[in-house]
Amino acid sequence: MASLRIGQILFSQGFGTRRDCQGLVLRGDVAVAGRIVDDPDEAFDTAGLVFSVQGRSWPFHDKALVVLHKPAGYECSAKPRHHPSVMSLLPKPLRTRGLQPVGRLDEDTTGLLLFTDDGSLIHRLTSPKHHVPKVYEVTAKHPVTDEQVVALLKGVVLEDDPRPAVALAAVRTSECHLQLTLAEGRYHQVKRMLAAVGNRCEALHRSRFGALALPADLPQKGWAWVDVAELGLSAPPSSASR
Repeated sequence: MASLRIGQILFSQGFGTRRDCQGLVLRGDVAVAGRIVDDPDEAFDTAGLVFSVQGRSWPFHDKALVVLHKPAGYECSAKPRHHPSVMSLLPKPLRTRGLQPVGRLDEDTTGLLLFTDDGSLIHRLTSPKHHVPKVYEVTAKHPVTDEQVVALLKGVVLEDDPRPAVALAAVRTSECHLQLTLAEGRYHQVKRMLAAVGNRCEALHRSRFGALALPADLPQKGWAWVDVAELGLSAPPSSASR
């Protein structure tokens, strides 16, 4: 990590234009270690730096990675058509610095959704060749049969793709509930896989992405910082260093 002027730090973390960031400092809205910083040119080592803006604590991250507990009724798009954007659930600095959702969840799907501004990490997490597992809790319309579980594990052919969609794991947790683990993220994949075996997905919740489980204490619409190491990637890209 480098030593940067506080104005540069605020700008890099999404607190507005360079002029906006300078104004925050000059107004006495920025503090480091409890001390008001009133000189925009004062420099700080960014390694492990935690500062506050208008009383809110904020850790410095060269590349940001956060988890959101997505509720139903939000679209994973910066330009939603029918429902609010999930971006509206993040604080303004994260939106300003350009965080993007890692993959997508349907409007009616809830659960773990990652955001980052690290393009190489997005590719690492979403590319099928890297086989990063995602775990979904599925509520089915009809009882889940042994034959359906076997078919999901063997692979089912979806209407518009000759490649079989294969579940890494499929565990029936109750009569109409299934825990499904996938390594891909095709369009409406879980719903289409359930339909392909003669059932119907009534509700869908993502509980895990890689080794990261949705924090039990994170409420819907809540977000939290994530360290890349928590994802359990075999070879984290250097650009994702924190």
